Amino acid sequence: MLDLAFVRSNLELVEKKLRDRGQDPAALLGNFRELDQTRRERITESEKLQAERNRLSTQVGQLKKSGQDASAVMEETKALKERMDDLAAAAAESEEQLRAILMRIPNLPADDVPVGKSEHDNAEVKRWGDVPNFDFPARPHWEIGEALGILDFERAAKISGARFVVYWAAGARLERALANFMLDVHTGDHGYTEVMPPVIVNSKSLFGTGQLPKFAEDLFRSADEEGYQPGVYRDNDHWLIPTAEVPVTNLYRDETLDDAALPTSLVAYTPCFRSEAGSYGKDVRGIIRQHQFQKVELVKFVRPEDSEAQHEKLTRDAETILELLGLPYRRMLLCSGDMGFASTKTYDLEVWLPGQQLYREISSCSNFGDFQARRASIRYRPKGQTKGAFLHTVNGSGLAIGRTWLAILENYQQADGTVKIPEALIPYMGGQTAISGPKVSGGKEK
Repeated sequence: MLDLAFVRSNLELVEKKLRDRGQDPAALLGNFRELDQTRRERITESEKLQAERNRLSTQVGQLKKSGQDASAVMEETKALKERMDDLAAAAAESEEQLRAILMRIPNLPADDVPVGKSEHDNAEVKRWGDVPNFDFPARPHWEIGEALGILDFERAAKISGARFVVYWAAGARLERALANFMLDVHTGDHGYTEVMPPVIVNSKSLFGTGQLPKFAEDLFRSADEEGYQPGVYRDNDHWLIPTAEVPVTNLYRDETLDDAALPTSLVAYTPCFRSEAGSYGKDVRGIIRQHQFQKVELVKFVRPEDSEAQHEKLTRDAETILELLGLPYRRMLLCSGDMGFASTKTYDLEVWLPGQQLYREISSCSNFGDFQARRASIRYRPKGQTKGAFLHTVNGSGLAIGRTWLAILENYQQADGTVKIPEALIPYMGGQTAISGPKVSGGKEK
C-alpha cells in the first residue's frame, strides 16, 4: 500500500506511474483529491474548535472562581464538543474512504523499469548457458514423462480433476531431490534460514502481501461459515496459499524488527495452490499450469537503503540453482505493464525448454519496497532511533520445483528415451545417474 502523504504530495507522479502500468488513474484514484482536502479541512476546523474550547474552559473556571454564572459558557463548550465529535467522525469516514482507494492502487514502478504494455516489452538483461543441440527430435516433457512411466495425468484427473498430476517412482524422487538440493544450497551457501510455515492462511495474511482483494478469484478458499467480503479481512478464515511468500512474509506482521536483525533471509519449501482463473486454454499440456505444485521460496526483510542490492542478490541466488543444474536461462526485466500488483521491480528467470523451443518463466524475483510492509504493518527500528519505520520486502522463487523438474526432462533427454540426471542431483538421487523406462508405467503393465 502506498503512503497517503506520498500520494498527496506527488499526485501527478502517481498518476504518471499508473499510466505507465497501463492503468487508468481516474478510475483508481477516484475522488482522492477531494476526499483528502475535505479530511484535512475537517481536521483543521476541529483543531480550531479545540483551541476555542480550551479558551472557554479556562473562562468557565474563572467565572466559577469569581462566583459568577458560567452556564452559558458551559453550554457553548458543550456545543463545541458536539461539533468536534461530528467533525472527527466525518474525518474518520474520509480516512476510511482514502484507505479504500489506497488499497486498490498497485505499487509504482521503479524509475529503471522499462515502460511497456505486455511481456513483449520486457527487456532481456542476461543469458546464460548453451541450449542443447540434439541430433534427434526433442520431445516435450509430457511425452517423455508418460513414456518413462513417471507422469500420470489420467489417474490424477480421476482422483482430483484437471490440472493435477501424479509423479511415480524416479519422477517422485526427482521432485524430492530438487527440493532438498535447493534448500541445501540456499541454507548452506546463501545464508538463508529455513522455515516451514502453515500452508493455510487467513485473509489478513493475503491482504498483507497484496493477493486480496484484487486476486480473490485466483485463490482456493475453504468453506468457512462466513463467506469472503472484499474489504473485510479476518484472522479466523482459511485459504490455501498461492505461494510461501504469503505465510513467510506474514511471520512478522504487526511486529518491529531490530536493525541488527536485517537483512533477514528466509527460505521455505511448500506446496502451492492456484485456481488459474482465466488461464483455461493456456498450457493445457504438461505440468506448466497446475492447481497444486511445489516451490522453494526466498523471502528477505531488508533496510530501505539495501533493498535494491538485496533484490539483485536474491535474484542471483535463484540463478545459481539453474547454473548448478546446467539449465540454460535468461533474465528478463519486466516492463511496467507486466509487473505484479505489489511489485516495484521484477526480474523473471526463464529456462530454455528444447521440447517446446521456447524460454519459460521458472522464477519471478521482486522488490516490493515498503508496499507489503505497510499493508502488513512490518517495521524495523533504525539504529540510534527510537521510532520504528517500515522496512522493505524482497522475494522470489528459488525455484519452482515442477518447472525445474520438467526443464531437466527436456534438457537432459537422450536419443534412447532415457533422461540423464544432472551431476549436482546424483547424490540426492541415491547415486542414480539416469531415468529409464520401468517395466510398469504408472502401475500399468506395458
